[in-house]
Amino acid sequence: MARPVKEKFDVTRLRFVLLGLLVGLMSGTVVSAFRYCIEVGLRYSRLVYGHLRIAPFVWWQWALLIGVNLGLALIVAWLLKKEPYISGSGIPQVEGQLAGELEMHWWSILWRKFVGGVLALGPGLFLGREGPSIQLGASVGQGLAARFKLSGTDRRLLIASGSAAGLAAAFNAPIAGTLFVLEEVYHNFSPLVWLTALAAAIGSDFVSLNVFGLVPVLHLSYSRSLPVSSYWHLILLGILLGLFGYLYQRILLVMPRWYRNLTHLPRPLQGIVPFLLVILVGYFAPNLLGGGNGLIVGFGQYVPSLLVLIAIFVVRFVFSMISYGSGLPGGIFLPILSLGAVIGAIYGVFMNQLGLLPHVYIMNLIIFSMAGYFAGIGKAPFTAILLVTEMVGNLTHLMPLAVLSLTAYLVVDLLGGAPIYEALLEQMTMPKTVQQLHRPDRLEIPVFFGSPLNGKMVRDMPWPKEALLIGIRRGEQEVIPHGDSLIREGDTLVLLTDATQRARVKRRIDALSAALGKTHQNS
Repeated sequence: MARPVKEKFDVTRLRFVLLGLLVGLMSGTVVSAFRYCIEVGLRYSRLVYGHLRIAPFVWWQWALLIGVNLGLALIVAWLLKKEPYISGSGIPQVEGQLAGELEMHWWSILWRKFVGGVLALGPGLFLGREGPSIQLGASVGQGLAARFKLSGTDRRLLIASGSAAGLAAAFNAPIAGTLFVLEEVYHNFSPLVWLTALAAAIGSDFVSLNVFGLVPVLHLSYSRSLPVSSYWHLILLGILLGLFGYLYQRILLVMPRWYRNLTHLPRPLQGIVPFLLVILVGYFAPNLLGGGNGLIVGFGQYVPSLLVLIAIFVVRFVFSMISYGSGLPGGIFLPILSLGAVIGAIYGVFMNQLGLLPHVYIMNLIIFSMAGYFAGIGKAPFTAILLVTEMVGNLTHLMPLAVLSLTAYLVVDLLGGAPIYEALLEQMTMPKTVQQLHRPDRLEIPVFFGSPLNGKMVRDMPWPKEALLIGIRRGEQEVIPHGDSLIREGDTLVLLTDATQRARVKRRIDALSAALGKTHQNS
């Protein structure tokens, strides 16, 4: 009788969980230090503006403040010139790196993003810490992958887990950090990916909780749950959030062009504009400085009047665009959440004044709107729901969060809005792709009735590397494609390629269509 073969233990998952924990502990240390430096900088900035408000006018104090801000802007400009990939949020850069479209040196990113982020966020610019935290975590993961000589999928796993760890430490939200990487950054839900990312997020959150305590970042609560009979408010508010979310996307994406046309400054020096304008905001409204978490938590004690809320929204919306549009190192995650909270407050107070909503439910809408606004702009509703749940520290509002987030998401989607980080990545990589074309040429491919391309999402198509999909002509309408765009019968796909590659790209698209047709027949 043959002996049963003894199975060997498969330690692959255990190995990556341990690697994820190591990435998380190191990322948590870096991001916690980053958070602490920003908080110290914001505290001193508010003290300076508080002193200027009550003290008699002394010209040299104002000259010193302007000089310091100009000096900080020049330091950040030097960092940006040396390492352009530290600009903005950092999330599009990480997405591009995981997709193989970008390659960065981890140490150059790590220290420059840390210093540049602290110098940009400490003075109170309307930027968030979460994007830089994600890029810092990804750099730590990349550095450890280099240390252990990992490449390919293993290397990408550590970079992705570092991203999850960065968000977890930034917001004390390990579950949302993990899901954000799966839903928005890595687009892969395999067990090995989420195990490694979750381990990193837990390790990072452990460090962050020891530094900043157990209180949720946006600790808000409400006394009564919104009754089901009032859920129509969620639909109306979701539509409003979707409309303003689409507006946010459109303006944010054109800000670099506006900066170029209006200031004529080199890209690294455009940060001078928000560094000077923030002085006015700091003097007249020091409580509005920063990413907005203080503003959100403040709603727990007092919700201002309708006119004040509208003024707050206008200031935060405009200055968020000015801050991020300049290319300074800083995110949009937290500013989006704060804008969502303000929109929820505006809607709640307005409906209360009309007698259509009891005052006790205004706080509910403030909390729900944070998730709804981010779900619409980021097109990551699951992350939005879990993030707000973890940041607020309450699990009793999942249903209204889901209703509001889904409504806002659908509105932005129907208007043609793209996931904001994907759109920012495309904006970053498209010029490089075009520069590689010696003789650019357009190739138009019609999608006929019954074509296997019908119903496919743009991100699911293995497009030829020699071509770039720049448009989808749909009747008289020209659709700007993004990952979520659906290809429909009757569309005309507009690709940009090199004139010498035109015939080759056409053959590859035809072959791809034929392969999809065979797959569909077999299934």
